[in-house]
Amino acid sequence: MKLINKKNKKYTQIFHLFTEEEWTKANKKFNKNISTFFTGKKHEVFINTDEDGITYFIGLGKSTLENFEIQQVANKFSQTQKKGLQAAPTLVLADFLNEKQFEEFVKGLLIGTYNYPFEKNHPFWNTKFEIHFESLSQKKLDQVILRAEAISNGQIACQEWLNKPANLKKPDIFNTYLKALAKKHHLKYTVFNRKKCEELGLGAYLSVNQGSAYDAAFTILEYKTDVKKAKTFGLVGKCVLFDTGGVSLKNPDNMHYMKSDMGGATAVLGALICASEMKLPVNIIAVLPITDNAISENAFLPSDVITAYNGKTIEVLNTDAEGRMILADGLSYLAKNYKTDLIIDLATLTGSSVRMFGDTCGALFSNNEELKNLLIKTGDKTNQRLWNLPLWDVWKDDIQSDVADLKNISMKPIGDCIIAAKFLEQFIENHPKWAHLDIAGVAFGNTNYAKEKAATGFGVQLLTDLIENYH
Repeated sequence: MKLINKKNKKYTQIFHLFTEEEWTKANKKFNKNISTFFTGKKHEVFINTDEDGITYFIGLGKSTLENFEIQQVANKFSQTQKKGLQAAPTLVLADFLNEKQFEEFVKGLLIGTYNYPFEKNHPFWNTKFEIHFESLSQKKLDQVILRAEAISNGQIACQEWLNKPANLKKPDIFNTYLKALAKKHHLKYTVFNRKKCEELGLGAYLSVNQGSAYDAAFTILEYKTDVKKAKTFGLVGKCVLFDTGGVSLKNPDNMHYMKSDMGGATAVLGALICASEMKLPVNIIAVLPITDNAISENAFLPSDVITAYNGKTIEVLNTDAEGRMILADGLSYLAKNYKTDLIIDLATLTGSSVRMFGDTCGALFSNNEELKNLLIKTGDKTNQRLWNLPLWDVWKDDIQSDVADLKNISMKPIGDCIIAAKFLEQFIENHPKWAHLDIAGVAFGNTNYAKEKAATGFGVQLLTDLIENYH
């Protein structure tokens, strides 16, 4: 896709955007029959053909619409109209859009091209497809396409890896991809195998990995800027490629969805791609503790006592609470070995958060008021919303163990997402700015492009916007 600041030819394809208010002002200029079928409501599309070509009338809804709503409209338009769209120079008529709103429109067009498995065969990825838009200078259009392509590349990578079947994303396959990605984007790539993890004392992570037929892959990706005194962001993403529950076996009815248990890692991956392509003036340390949670004669067992990286001991009461085990070592390794301005971990962690919020928002926990408020604000802005839950010390009482420092679940049938967050707090090494995002209900769900549940891309735009605008 190219964005061009000119209008100097006859167009066979036009995208004409209207809010309801703009349509009320303009509809008298058009054929009366159009008003019978088109009013400017959100997601409304009317296709008008004549001897000159095709005009798509695209409704944005109320004039008070949020920027993310423009992206939603463009996304659905891209998905639903792809068979009729032409890979040709296209005039976009929408003088009332500002630069940011137009960027959201372009983002939506590109992200809406996604289907699994992803191939760039949508008309919008054809080099012959151009958007001609006079309302912004060429310099601004160049900035818009850079950002829009970075966001779409990051989110599509997130969705693609989350959607892959389990047999197509084994640890060695995923790490081969990460290694190639690091080379492409000039990232520092480090991976610890099982032997190295044992040497380092990553016991909580290894307890989950020990049942796997595949070697450990505790992976660190580092993006660095040349800008002095740049902020450094620490990100940890839960990366369980497939979760059987281990010996505490999950119900098999919906176990096929457990290919989605790397949703935290794919969100981090997508944000890392965005930051790299936009060359953001920040540093990012991304920790991805990669493994599956399998059943074998070597799998960890309920009642095992594990020593984590920071020396704390954990009594395992449920092997299906494996995400907090690998995150514990990911967090403490990051906090002990890197100096960061903030740490955020993301995980498809608990059914508790799904039962609480469904697919409306993720559960947010933070020990820092400023970070908490910024995440909520950024979530509202990007429509990747979060709701804050407490981290009161009373919840710590429920994870006290008789035989270890901590146990990995509470025996009470309530508040598991809070229990999990309180557990993770014990491994941040007193970092003053930490947030935990439980995205189990929002990373994988209903989408425009799939018949059943699929990857939503949740977290990529949230993290990217936060990183870009954090001061």
